[in-house]
Amino acid sequence: MYYDYHSLQNAGVGGLKIALPELRQGFSPQKIDLGRLLFFDPILSKDSSVACASCHDPDKGFADGRAVSVGIDGQLTERSAPSLWNAGFLQRLFWDGRAASLEAQIIGPLFAPNEMAATPDQLLHKLQASADYRALFQQAFGAGEINLEWVYEALAAFESSLVSLNSRYDLYANGYHQALTEPEIEGMNVFRSFVARCAECHTPPLFTNQQIAVLGTPEPEGKPLDPGAQRVTGDPSQRGGFKVPSLRNVALTAPYMHSGRFATLRDAVAFYTGGRGHAVPEGEQLSLHWHIWEPNLTDAELDRLVDFLQTLTDESFKPQVPAQLPSGLAPVVGTLGAGAN
Repeated sequence: MYYDYHSLQNAGVGGLKIALPELRQGFSPQKIDLGRLLFFDPILSKDSSVACASCHDPDKGFADGRAVSVGIDGQLTERSAPSLWNAGFLQRLFWDGRAASLEAQIIGPLFAPNEMAATPDQLLHKLQASADYRALFQQAFGAGEINLEWVYEALAAFESSLVSLNSRYDLYANGYHQALTEPEIEGMNVFRSFVARCAECHTPPLFTNQQIAVLGTPEPEGKPLDPGAQRVTGDPSQRGGFKVPSLRNVALTAPYMHSGRFATLRDAVAFYTGGRGHAVPEGEQLSLHWHIWEPNLTDAELDRLVDFLQTLTDESFKPQVPAQLPSGLAPVVGTLGAGAN
């Protein structure tokens, strides 16, 4: 069947009036900037070698460009580092959706032995030993000794400020037709069509429905199936299930999927044309999401999809890497470091 993707409605995916989830707000500028300093400071890790920004590099869409992240002492984590753009809107965090708040998400990498490997006492001791950090925490939170809740809140405040909603797609969706090229508009219409059905899970404006989906994506050669959300919930129907990621700034966050299995956006979108369950390991009976089927998209349609996905890039609120840190350590960005599984 032939579909004229170009002649569909000239508006954004799903139209113009789609509500955003509630954003975590109410943080003071002092808390946000303190969180920014902490984010880039390796003082938070056990041996002061890695920082949050080690695997959430602003130049790589707040991912790290690796198939799986690398923690302290070169230890591999289990999954790729997800982007932090628009994290303040999300109700599920981590690939398996196990954290329900930014604060809960922050705790994992800080103390995981294969990520930042800090201990609560050690972390607080190092921060309290810094006169500059003591002063900054007092400005942000008031009198008192630095405590873990303040650390988590400051980092959450910074992460909530990473908002990306002003891409060329957004200009188009709000009525500026010239913001997208003709191939990009065709790609948008493929994206939202009942043939490709991309928009049914990657729902605008965040381009995620925040649900767990079992896709049956392949693991790297020699690696067993990652049980995903099943490990969290114990639900066999969620075996191999992972949170639907946002596609905001997706052009910056290669490689793709929870295991970094696909090196390019073209590889990632082509997976969905391979047939339902084509990459499921022998012996596994997964409850594949009902949207996984055989759309039989052409090479040209896949190319147009990639064109459209590249219009979702917006780094207007990309933060500045600190020139110096209160700890006296050098800021760490994009080196071997901890990720968020």
